[in-house]
Amino acid sequence: MEKRRCPACHKLFHPRPQSPGQTFCSGAPCQRERKRRWQKARRAADPDYRDNDVQASRLWRHRHRDYWRAYRRNHPQSVIRNRIKQRERDRAKRLSAPRPVLPPPTPHLANEDASTRPFSVETGTYRMIPVTRNDLVNENAWLVKIALLS
Repeated sequence: MEKRRCPACHKLFHPRPQSPGQTFCSGAPCQRERKRRWQKARRAADPDYRDNDVQASRLWRHRHRDYWRAYRRNHPQSVIRNRIKQRERDRAKRLSAPRPVLPPPTPHLANEDASTRPFSVETGTYRMIPVTRNDLVNENAWLVKIALLS
């Protein structure tokens, strides 16, 4: 009799004669994994199935509003693990996110009152030197160089 390797547990098994296309062994965890994979493929391929699945999940959550609250209360170790995992996902998302590209400076600015980059100034005495530029449309704004005098 032929033996096959289960894709879930990687153990060898004999397929049932009644199911010649059997690929997963009959273990309960392997059957859950088989169903999970089938459902994932079905949701990806069939929009009606996906919509029905979403609607059924929404209805179940509506009927069992306190389920997750009670689960978290009864399984504090799961809450801690989820919090750690969420931080890892957030960090990975931040690291993989593309850096924003700043627009190039506009050569002819209408108003130079607001700075585009945040900066902080320490308290102290400052010397202000006017800088002249010919590309400002509104000359009411002053461009200044701030140098700390100590």
